[in-house]
Amino acid sequence: MRKIISFMHISLDGFVAGPNGEMNWITVDQEIFDYVGQRISQGNTALYGRTTYQMMESYWPAAGDKPDATKHDIEHSRWYNSVHKVVLSNTLQDTDLTNTTIINDNLPDKIKEIKQQEGEDILLFGSPTATHSLIQQNLIDGYWLFVNPIILGQGIPLFVDIKDPIKLKLLSTRQFASGVTELNYVLDNQ
Repeated sequence: MRKIISFMHISLDGFVAGPNGEMNWITVDQEIFDYVGQRISQGNTALYGRTTYQMMESYWPAAGDKPDATKHDIEHSRWYNSVHKVVLSNTLQDTDLTNTTIINDNLPDKIKEIKQQEGEDILLFGSPTATHSLIQQNLIDGYWLFVNPIILGQGIPLFVDIKDPIKLKLLSTRQFASGVTELNYVLDNQ
């Protein structure tokens, strides 16, 4: 069965965005782009909340075609256009969306159905509201976190309304030259 892995940039104090959704504090550079690109290129399904999906959809489909496109723009645009996108939303309609499935009800059953399909792990990109919902329904199987060297003090936390402890197993860590540290966890079901 495929796993859902939450891919998130996070501050040292556990926030995924500033109080108004700001993400200008996130450190990304070519080293991180290359590392992430290598891992996601193996996947065939991306999971988003509505807000993140609309942000991605407004940029990535044509990003690689621009005259000033970077290597990252070209590679990520190609990947984004080829991958199947699953969007959690109560307001989006599934009309004329290319290679995209909208889930707006019966979340646990529909997510379990997607996990049963062939393919690699499903990466949940950003999407704090969707992440909170999936965590609360025990549907996230791992966390791929990029801890940024900053303390925000306030903002949107990664973990909210956790009722029971979630035991994790550390798979790997990586330190980047920028000071960002990658932590790769899966649920420890022992």
